Amino acid sequence: MPTDDELAAALLTARRGDERGFAVLWRALHPAVLRYLRVVAGEAAEDAASETWLQVARDLDRFTGGPGEFRGWLFRIARHRGIDELRRAGRRREEPVEVVEPAGSGRDAAAEVIEGAETAWALGRVAALPTDQAEAVMLRIVAGLDVADTAKVLGKRRGAVRIATMRGLRRLAGDPQVRERAGYRGGVTG
Repeated sequence: MPTDDELAAALLTARRGDERGFAVLWRALHPAVLRYLRVVAGEAAEDAASETWLQVARDLDRFTGGPGEFRGWLFRIARHRGIDELRRAGRRREEPVEVVEPAGSGRDAAAEVIEGAETAWALGRVAALPTDQAEAVMLRIVAGLDVADTAKVLGKRRGAVRIATMRGLRRLAGDPQVRERAGYRGGVTG
């Protein structure tokens, strides 16, 4: 993960139209955007992520601020695109005709499957939370936004974000599947 200084440099060059700067931003932040959208938009996450980055590319020259403000701006766009994709998906039903397998990345396939299963399981547990808690947990913990930026993304007060995050984390800590997976038995680690 690039440092904030590296992201600031990439942001500056990307705002001027440099593709390499944009690529640094995308590589650094796309995984967190996609994880967030999997909770917010479910099956429409990939489409919402694509729409998010298209809007970022289109509007980046008008953006002002540093890496922290960029993250907040990016996740606000992602949230809106995720909501839009859910609405759109509700209006049209699609059946995939063909599944295209992505080209190999050179990584160990078994490790990718295990990592993907763990991530999918964790995202499923977060997605089972009430929506306000799930979004707050994803933005604060997974995306790494601060309380102020999370509040802006969600259109809520900072106190409401803190409470939703705390309640979501407490609910996750008490979730029987989470406790079992973490090795807890009756409050005692095993």
